[in-house]
Amino acid sequence: MTAAVVTGLGVAAPNGLGTQAFWKATLAGQSALAPLTRFDPAPYPSVLAGEIKAFVAEEHISSRLMPQTDHMTRLALAAADWAIGDAGADLRHLPEYGMGVVTAASGGAVEFGQRELENLWSRGKEYVSAYQSFAWFYAVNTGQISIRHKMRGPSGVLLTEQAGGIDAIGHARRHIRKGTPLVLSGGVDSALCPWGWVPQLTTARMSTVADPDRAYLPFSADASGYVVGEGGAVVVLEDAASARERGAPHIYGEVAGYAATLDPAPAAGRPPGLRRAAENAIADAGLTPQDIDVVFADAAGVPELDQAEAAAVTGLFGRRAVPVTAPKTMTGRLLAGGAALDVATALLALREGVIPPTVNVRTPAPAYGLDLVVDQPRDSNLRSALVLARGFGGFNAALVLRRCDH
Repeated sequence: MTAAVVTGLGVAAPNGLGTQAFWKATLAGQSALAPLTRFDPAPYPSVLAGEIKAFVAEEHISSRLMPQTDHMTRLALAAADWAIGDAGADLRHLPEYGMGVVTAASGGAVEFGQRELENLWSRGKEYVSAYQSFAWFYAVNTGQISIRHKMRGPSGVLLTEQAGGIDAIGHARRHIRKGTPLVLSGGVDSALCPWGWVPQLTTARMSTVADPDRAYLPFSADASGYVVGEGGAVVVLEDAASARERGAPHIYGEVAGYAATLDPAPAAGRPPGLRRAAENAIADAGLTPQDIDVVFADAAGVPELDQAEAAAVTGLFGRRAVPVTAPKTMTGRLLAGGAALDVATALLALREGVIPPTVNVRTPAPAYGLDLVVDQPRDSNLRSALVLARGFGGFNAALVLRRCDH
C-alpha cells in the first residue's frame, strides 16, 4: 500500500514562529504561557493564554488579503508557505487537481466574527464587512490555502476540536493512498477574544490559576485544568515514492497508522474510546505496543481526564513501560491546532532522537503509573511515536509516526 510521508513542516506556535525556532524553544523548555494581552481578561476567571506575539501579518499576507482574513487564517497561510518551502516542492510542476488541502477547525475565525458583530450593533449594517460571509467560516483555512496555491484536488475540513489535527492528517493520508500526489494538512487555530473565550469557560476545564508556572500541570497532583493557546502546524504529505523521485530534501517520517473513536454516552457504562483508538492506530501501522518508543499525550490537565488517559496508556503498554511527554505544557492547548503541533513535534523528535520535556510538572503523580519525561529532554533511539488527542464532545484520535531511514 502507498506510504504517506511528511516532507515539510510549517509551525506557528506561541513559543516559536517557524520550525527551527519552535524546536529550539521546546528542547530548552521555554514556556509561552502568560497573562492574556489580546483583550482584558479581568472579568473572567481564567486569565492566562499561550499567545503568538512575534507574528507580523503584513510580512506574510498581501494587502489585498488582509481585510479578508482573520488572525487565525493569516497564521495558517504563513505556516502553509513555510511547509511548502521546507518540502522543497515546486508547485508549478504539479497538476492543480493533484494537490489537496485538509485542515482541522474548531469554531472558525471567531475574532473576525466578533469584530463584525460589534460593527453591526454599534455602528449599523453598513459597517459590516462583506468578507464576513466567508472569513469566519470553519473551512476558511482550507479555502484560503487552496486558493493561494492553486490546489484544486481533494480537500476538506475536520471539526473534532483538539483531535482535529490528527483527524485531518489521517484523512489526508487517505487521499495520498487514493493517488493524490501531495496534500497539505494539519490545523492552525486562534480563539483569543471574548467570543472565543466564553464558550471555553463553559466547559469548566480551563485553569483559573493565575501563576503561569502552576496553571497547566497534566498528570500532576496539582492539576487544575488547562490553559488555552493559539497556533498549530501545517505539514506536507506526499507519496513516498514520488517524494524520493523528485528529490525531496528530507523525509521527516511516515504516517504509518491512524484511528479515531467516539466516547460512549456518559450513562452508557462503557469505557472511553481512547485506548481503542490507540490500539487500532498501532494495528493499522502493522506494529505492536512494544514497537512504540514514545507517546505524545493529550494531557488535558483535568484530573479525571488525566486519569482516563493514564489508564488507557498503562492498560496498553504497562505501568511506566513507555516514555510519555506533553510539550503542549509550553504552548497551552491550541484547539484544532494542538494535535497538529504535537505531530510536528513528534516528527522532529524522531528525526533528532530526543524526547522533548513536559514542563512545570515537578513531580508526576505516582498513581498514574506514567514514565513522564519532565524537566529535561531525554535522548532516545526513536523509531515510532504514538500521538494521542481528545476533542471536547468525546472525540478520540491516535496517529502512529514511523521514522524513515534512508
